[in-house]
Amino acid sequence: MANKAIIKQKEEEVNKLADKIKDAKLVLFADYRGINVEDVTKLRKELRKSNTEYSIIKNNISKRALEKCEIKGLEVAVEGPTAVIIGKEDYLEPAKAIYEYTKDHDFYKIKGGIIEGKVMTAEEIITLAKLPSRETLLGMLAGGLLGTISKLAIAIDQVKLQKESANA
Repeated sequence: MANKAIIKQKEEEVNKLADKIKDAKLVLFADYRGINVEDVTKLRKELRKSNTEYSIIKNNISKRALEKCEIKGLEVAVEGPTAVIIGKEDYLEPAKAIYEYTKDHDFYKIKGGIIEGKVMTAEEIITLAKLPSRETLLGMLAGGLLGTISKLAIAIDQVKLQKESANA
């Protein structure tokens, strides 16, 4: 029979992970086979820039935490060697970092995850990760608006010039 102290410790781990999942903008599950300590250290450093936590958590703890949060559809994602990536502030930058990492490491795969409370497949997460950053999109929008405004200003100036030449 399991020791009561060990059971209590595991319950605390489940509760702690469940709280993190509830508060997170992003929770990713990834297969971490085939990476070495040096690579995972670089990845963790990159993820820290966006206030994201990278952990290896026992699958049983992860499954119970998902159950506690009443999240279904990720049972397959927490099978085999699984890293848990939890983003507290943003979901796009950590997803991009993990996606970029998977491109350089053949065995490292995104299994699935949760973005702002919605269960997502690996394909959906990869699609989001391929999108340009928020700053890039805002720059593109500003550039588009600036071009339109410039054309409008030229058209108004031409109307003004036509009226001036008609009155002269």
